[in-house]
Amino acid sequence: MGMEIERRFLVDKRKLHALNFFSEEKISQGYLSRHPTVRVRLTDERGFLTIKSLTVDISRQEFEYEIPKADAEKLLRLCGRYVLKKYRRKISYGGHVWEIDFFAGRHTGLILAEVELNSPDEPIDLPDWVTKEVSRDPRYFNSNLAMNDWTRRKY
Repeated sequence: MGMEIERRFLVDKRKLHALNFFSEEKISQGYLSRHPTVRVRLTDERGFLTIKSLTVDISRQEFEYEIPKADAEKLLRLCGRYVLKKYRRKISYGGHVWEIDFFAGRHTGLILAEVELNSPDEPIDLPDWVTKEVSRDPRYFNSNLAMNDWTRRKY
């Protein structure tokens, strides 16, 4: 709970084959509201309810609460078609944990890498498998991806 500061990047999938991920989880996340963002997330084992303020530059307030898995399943049904499906894999690089999201469904082919920071100006080493930074591009916010049907988009 508090401030979320993250940078997001598109990923060159051709360079991922040699990486050693230390975790992987299947995620379904849906959106009940966009302003503020109210997200429901369901992983293999757990459910979460998250509330996020508007993003200012690369920062925003975030409040996340674990909820019963059964409640998360019911809340996801309330989200209708505004649900994303993805696989999240984590890797350590340059002193940070990077989360790499492999999207499924209507966004198959999209791969985004996120790194959380302690401050907006914290320096990071960029791995060679990231390409364009999309931290400030609202098209790549998960809430916008869930709301927009970009089935013909090429990533």
